[in-house]
Amino acid sequence: MADKHMSHDEFFAGLTKLFETTRSKSHGSVFLVQKRLSYGLSASSSTPTSPTPQKVADDPLWDLHPPSPLPVLIRATAGKSKNHPKEKVKLSTVVQPDALEAFFARFAEVARGGMTGLKKRDRTRRKAKDRKRKKAGGKEGVKG
Repeated sequence: MADKHMSHDEFFAGLTKLFETTRSKSHGSVFLVQKRLSYGLSASSSTPTSPTPQKVADDPLWDLHPPSPLPVLIRATAGKSKNHPKEKVKLSTVVQPDALEAFFARFAEVARGGMTGLKKRDRTRRKAKDRKRKKAGGKEGVKG
């Protein structure tokens, strides 16, 4: 993956293409990851690196309270690393806190569009196993 992150438009175009290729092959995985970007913002970015929060002795989760909102890193990858490492597609973008709502509204549209070709999971084996267990011994596998 390149060190430079994509713009939001490039990311959504790539994500749409990633969903389409996965759907056309009728198999494969798309992994979506989001995490806060607490360090490593480049100097070319529009916002400078936020100051590191001061460690407080009484608060064990001191790093969860930054002085200003942090940007979010969004990644999308195609899960093809073992057999075809050169075909693995990696997309990433950084979303600033003030643009989160608009970004996630568009992200939800693209993700919903990509999920239209999903097939329901076949759970007939699990259901048959549960029926057998129910007939044989009652509630030994049920937690409550």
